[in-house]
Amino acid sequence: MTTAHLTSEVHVESVDDAVEALKAEGLRVSAARRLLIEALFAAGGPVTAEQIAAGSGGRVPESDVGSVYRNLELLERVGLVRHAHLGHGPAVYALAGKLAPAYLICERCGSRRPLTDRELEPLRRSIRNRFGYHARFRHFPITGLCETCSKRFEEDDG
Repeated sequence: MTTAHLTSEVHVESVDDAVEALKAEGLRVSAARRLLIEALFAAGGPVTAEQIAAGSGGRVPESDVGSVYRNLELLERVGLVRHAHLGHGPAVYALAGKLAPAYLICERCGSRRPLTDRELEPLRRSIRNRFGYHARFRHFPITGLCETCSKRFEEDDG
């Protein structure tokens, strides 16, 4: 099972900024790493390693999925990339700062709704006050039924 890295996020605005961040860490910028960074910028949001390896819908050249996973791990270790699990499928990856702090995922229809830190703060505060626990929601979604599916569930049940 993959775990979320606790390194500080490194926010970058361009491929060149990301390349410079890697160099600042003393890391070599291989063609595969640069291609991966370009794919993440092209995606503009969360994508799977398989989508990246497949060429991100033709936006970048195809690459080896094993190489993509290895480089995603490295980019996550240095804080350029974050991953999350948004349901039963594979993890999704995005540039640091491009994943929402948390997501609500409907178990029935699969819809997902990003949450902001502001929306999460009352929940975090409640957990902290009740249990003394500083909750983080970034790695796994909060699951349940969306409003539409919840209404259908109540109609089917009643």
